[in-house]
Amino acid sequence: MSTKVEQAASQPASGWGPLRHPDFRRLWLAQFTSNVGSWMQTVAAQWVMTSLTSSALLLSAISAAGSIPVLLLAVPSGALGDLVDRKRLIFGAQLVMLLAAAGLALLSAIGGLTPWLLIALLFVIGVGGAAGAPTWQTLQPELVPASDRAQAIALGSVNQNLARAVGPAIGGLLLAATSAALVFGVNAFSFVAVLAAVVLTRIPARKQDLPREHVTAAIRAGGRYVANSPVLLAVIVRSVGFVFFAGATWALLPLVARFRLGLGSAGYGLLLGCVGLGAVLAATFGPALKRRLPNRQIYLLGCLMIAVSAALLAVSHSVIVAAVVLVVAGAAWIIALGVMGAAYQGQLPAWVKARSFAYYLIAFQGANGIGALCLGGVAQATSVSTALLVVAGGLVAAGLLTFPLPLPGSGDPELLVSDPLPLPELPTTVEEGPVSVSVRYELAPGADQEFLAAAVELRRLRRRTGAVHWHLQRDLDDPMLFTELFIVGSWDDHERQHERIAAGDRAVLTRIDGLLAPGERRTARHALGIRVSHRD
Repeated sequence: MSTKVEQAASQPASGWGPLRHPDFRRLWLAQFTSNVGSWMQTVAAQWVMTSLTSSALLLSAISAAGSIPVLLLAVPSGALGDLVDRKRLIFGAQLVMLLAAAGLALLSAIGGLTPWLLIALLFVIGVGGAAGAPTWQTLQPELVPASDRAQAIALGSVNQNLARAVGPAIGGLLLAATSAALVFGVNAFSFVAVLAAVVLTRIPARKQDLPREHVTAAIRAGGRYVANSPVLLAVIVRSVGFVFFAGATWALLPLVARFRLGLGSAGYGLLLGCVGLGAVLAATFGPALKRRLPNRQIYLLGCLMIAVSAALLAVSHSVIVAAVVLVVAGAAWIIALGVMGAAYQGQLPAWVKARSFAYYLIAFQGANGIGALCLGGVAQATSVSTALLVVAGGLVAAGLLTFPLPLPGSGDPELLVSDPLPLPELPTTVEEGPVSVSVRYELAPGADQEFLAAAVELRRLRRRTGAVHWHLQRDLDDPMLFTELFIVGSWDDHERQHERIAAGDRAVLTRIDGLLAPGERRTARHALGIRVSHRD
């Protein structure tokens, strides 16, 4: 088994290479089936809503019912994904979606749907999707060798765009030929495929020597990790700038098809197909581009390609021009999302992967939804052409303004090394409370400025790995003597902190060790919080 994996890892990276691996292929195909079903459901739900009410607000609530659960539940769902059995979590989330989708089909068949009942069931389906999304998206790249992980992440976006290209068309044809109930039923059946794939897939086990974290503590730890990781924050900023404008292109596409190109539903389906074709081309030829250009240039190229596409859609009434530029825009969308997603996940160690990815997911969904609303408002107040020109200008500005920010490749952060400072034995007779740690640094003469510069990274690594408070003090009598003080929530958390030192963090500590006075070493003292009883 290991020989096969090594041989696969040694093969040249290919856009579709991750599909060589059975577990990844099984989940990817099941996800595609489910995504197609979801787009079919959206078409049917919109049609049913128009037959139940003329309210534009309730019609727009169909989209909100799917996106709001992600914004509300992604972070706690990500924390659960890092703590519990991932197979059971994904299975449970998919089962909830199956039951809600089946209920939707049944009520539609018997004529029992009302506008609010339709929205409620769509919201439950959205809750199931939000519960499993962070774990699902961070799990799939683990099913392939490291050399294929960047493309495995990119194929997730390809999956969604291909489904968007074919799902509405299939849903519309089936809706016209049969009924909304059958379309809802097909979507419910698509979750059966996902459940079967999850059961058959071998999910990599995670080693856990210490007691499991509490969910609320895990949520806070994930937030601290992201907040103290400049690279992750930079990728989130890039994602927001890109998705806010680029995602609005897809939201404006129905207006382009109807009012600028004079197309009907079939023509709109053709345009979606062009976007899907671009996704396929990006998956096929994207790796060759990534071997020739650094990630920051690829990201900027993606911004400019979609900007030019939006500008051409704004000024042209030609269907042929629209079809060509949408192929280009679809490819650029996948390539840009691929480098950002791979860069973000490549910085995440296993212990915090799903909960940290949840913040990226929230940024993506929030920027996508808000951007669509804002640019839709511009289109309503002025024209579709004006909105598309705003998209073009915004993408150029976003690409140039965020270009200096770091955008690393898809690294492998799994290498963890422990801090060599020893841990004292925990007194069993003392009730456990917060742990205060003080670390003493006796510096070589003149090394204080370099130490203070390194202390910026020292603070970040302590906060990333579990410190809830951090301070640095300088001795008044000896200017070369510094004391680092930080507080961790519990002794278990401090033990986890030692285990969560990554190779890059260890390099920071090694650099600081090189600044110590000859013969000096870092020394740490630990104090355990205790409760003091109050008496009258």
